Amino acid sequence: MLKISLFVLFTVSMISTLAFAESAIQIETSENEIKALESIWITGKITDVSQYKPVKLRIIGPDGAIVFAPQIAIEDNGKFKKLLNPPIPSFDIGEYIVTASHEDTKVVAQTQFTVISQKIPRNPDAQTTEPAVDIEKRPEITNGISIQAEAENGSDIIKIKGNTSYRDTDITLIVKSPAGNLITIDQVTPGIYGNFEVKIKVGGPMWKEDGMYTITANQGISSEYKESIKVEIKDGVVIPEFEVVASLVLAISIISVIVISAKSKLTIVPRY
Repeated sequence: MLKISLFVLFTVSMISTLAFAESAIQIETSENEIKALESIWITGKITDVSQYKPVKLRIIGPDGAIVFAPQIAIEDNGKFKKLLNPPIPSFDIGEYIVTASHEDTKVVAQTQFTVISQKIPRNPDAQTTEPAVDIEKRPEITNGISIQAEAENGSDIIKIKGNTSYRDTDITLIVKSPAGNLITIDQVTPGIYGNFEVKIKVGGPMWKEDGMYTITANQGISSEYKESIKVEIKDGVVIPEFEVVASLVLAISIISVIVISAKSKLTIVPRY
């Protein structure tokens, strides 16, 4: 009887441990009711999942269609958040359902908020033309998405800059190693002209491979817009460009020649 009791106790303990380790998702909104032109915060927390994989949000409108489908990065404490801005021209009136899910669990969290009517302000004196913008500061708007990488030689920071013609959805940036392993995921919201910029820090155990790392920008529910760029990493930093190395070697060579010539001249001592 003692052995059977111990076995039952062990089994119950294992079941309790597994139940405790099951993933959990919490989600809530900053307001239960907003006006059609107002923004709303979506916040939540998730446990026992891979934090380098994003939380998938789905915002379903009153007509049953998906209005937004962003992927949100998870912070170190398991929390995630997203500021939901109204689509153009405004939110539709009615009830919105928000769901949060993750690739590592079947648990889905759900909440909702209501949008009430709001009169859209109209300025009769407003200009019908687009306000003047400094051409040098205004990025070129492309059809689709484009990205480029900027980094100083030997730096551990890569600056990703780009532009998209689809400005109502966040852009998800995925970095993969030369072997194809997932390194990190980041997210950025495009500006009013579709421009975006984000900094990625390299180094550490995840960046131990030397070679070409692929950075891919995805946008849209089914990644309708997608563009990739490669950056070469060695010893955890961006490797110097060949031209810079060549210039450095040339500069050192010239300095060496000058020093040698100077020493040679110093050894020539006239004798009388």
